[in-house]
Amino acid sequence: MPRIDYYFATVSPYTYLAGTRLEEVAAKHGAEIAYKPLDVIALFGRTGGTPPGQRHENHQVWRLQEMRRQAKKLGMPINLKPAHWPTNPAPSSYAVIAAIHDGSGDVGALVHGLCRACWAEECDIAQDDVIRDCLSAAGFDPALSDKGMLAGAEEYARNLEEAVAAGAFGAPFYVVGDERFWGQDRIADLDLHLAGDL
Repeated sequence: MPRIDYYFATVSPYTYLAGTRLEEVAAKHGAEIAYKPLDVIALFGRTGGTPPGQRHENHQVWRLQEMRRQAKKLGMPINLKPAHWPTNPAPSSYAVIAAIHDGSGDVGALVHGLCRACWAEECDIAQDDVIRDCLSAAGFDPALSDKGMLAGAEEYARNLEEAVAAGAFGAPFYVVGDERFWGQDRIADLDLHLAGDL
């Protein structure tokens, strides 16, 4: 069974725009997804990237245009300047980690629900009530938001180290063996790779 190491950030607009296409591709090929939430700003710092707010104005203008275009192509609502962004990604990431270990619901739906809450629903995904609602909607016990905080923090930090070692430098980032795919617009290439056509 192929394994996809999926490095993502719950506050990333491009993780949001990935939707559930990764899960669809994985199901098609019988692949396992290893969900690895991480601090994407720390990843930028470790791999030569620049946080969005510190980028040159030219890059910032392009970023907003690209987000709008990609969202329109995908038929997904998006608020280009959400009221609660940037926000602390750690609480939602710890909840995802707790959900992974719990295994009773749909992790992909949880990740997408958290990203959608940030980028389309004007919710602060650092807030416990928002996290609990997303957990519940994805089939998990909302009380998971209060469990395993220390273990979650340790795994969250470990995911960053693993991402750097695996060659990741942004989010979403998909790794299959030695093959690396950066961005939601490369899911089709990941699909072709898993099919043996790329």
